[in-house]
Amino acid sequence: MKLTQEQNDMLNGVHGEAVAYSMRIQVGMGRIFGAKRMVPITRAHVALSAQDADVWFVEKMLGMGGKCKIAPTVNPSIDLSYLNQHLAQIPEAGLDIVSRTNEAYKKIGAVLSFNCTPYLQQNVPAFGEVVGFSESSATPYVNSVLGARTNRESSQSALCAAITGLVPEYGLLLDENRRAEILVEVKAKIKDDFDYQLLGWCYPLVHNGPEVPAFLGIDERATPEGFMNFGAQLNTSGAVGLYHVVGITPEAPDERIVFGGKPPKRKVTIGDEELDMVRRKICGGPGKVDFAMFGCPHLTIRQVADIARICEGKKFAVDVWVLTSSLTKELAQRMGLQEIINRSGGHVIADTCIDVPPCWRPYYGGVGVTDSPKCAYYNEIRKIDFKIRPLGVAIESAIAGEVRL
Repeated sequence: MKLTQEQNDMLNGVHGEAVAYSMRIQVGMGRIFGAKRMVPITRAHVALSAQDADVWFVEKMLGMGGKCKIAPTVNPSIDLSYLNQHLAQIPEAGLDIVSRTNEAYKKIGAVLSFNCTPYLQQNVPAFGEVVGFSESSATPYVNSVLGARTNRESSQSALCAAITGLVPEYGLLLDENRRAEILVEVKAKIKDDFDYQLLGWCYPLVHNGPEVPAFLGIDERATPEGFMNFGAQLNTSGAVGLYHVVGITPEAPDERIVFGGKPPKRKVTIGDEELDMVRRKICGGPGKVDFAMFGCPHLTIRQVADIARICEGKKFAVDVWVLTSSLTKELAQRMGLQEIINRSGGHVIADTCIDVPPCWRPYYGGVGVTDSPKCAYYNEIRKIDFKIRPLGVAIESAIAGEVRL
């Protein structure tokens, strides 16, 4: 790699130990991936996890005097006080690691957004903007829907980027690596946001490779929620950091341009049969449920409004958790949506993730209903069996206490 004099100074400790440590990591990554130089970023997002390795790394950076040059937004943590009051006492070990995580990121200069969908609210890059984002729904959304540029950073490499203000230039930052290589003919009927989730889960089962896919045959633009969940499933079932939808996403006005005038390396087809296969594989059968959980990724205000509309005047038969950002929760309060959900017996909780281990222990080994394949997948390790249904069906199931279809 060819570094500028200032970058060499950063690497050699002139700007402090944390900057030098971050640069060593980034330069090492750049050399592995064949980067020729470092380039500046304008934004960052760190997928903090409140788990041991993450806390160790951010505290190590703090111990070296680290401070973010680019203030990153961060992933959800836990609303400890709300869960202590409404679910169960969080164990001391859980209280400690969450408190340490939050304090460390505050001290290092992060924006404590505690939200996994910053690309919709607090941290929205523009077309062509080079950023350093981690998080499984964030990287495909900013690359594909917004046309910004980021590699699939880890929480650690994204924090390094925030500290140095730089990333090595390789992968999805380069024009030639953003062109499509796999043509995906979509012959299935994609009717709603839930179908986008199934399509996102399905593609890596049909072709599980590192190439950039272009989806052809989707005529109507997805909602922001549809795109959000589509990318989340592509990046959970597989590892897709960039996709194109021909005629819809900004770098894919037509098939010729998105493939750079070259023929696809491979063509695959996803029809109704393939989507039905995914339904049978991951969604589960009917039966009673113990609780319901929504917000992986965090729900938008439109989704919260849909929940309120369905449950208004009714009572939930099981615990219902609606996870969202603090900004969306504030809107839900102003609009009266939270009151409706609370009167039905549900909870609207901000800043909290379905995948932070200390939170949800009362449901371990139980049966839940959700609209999110990602939520179900992450909780398999805790022996939680989630039945996956479209959001409206899942809310009706929480009212009935069982999934009937």
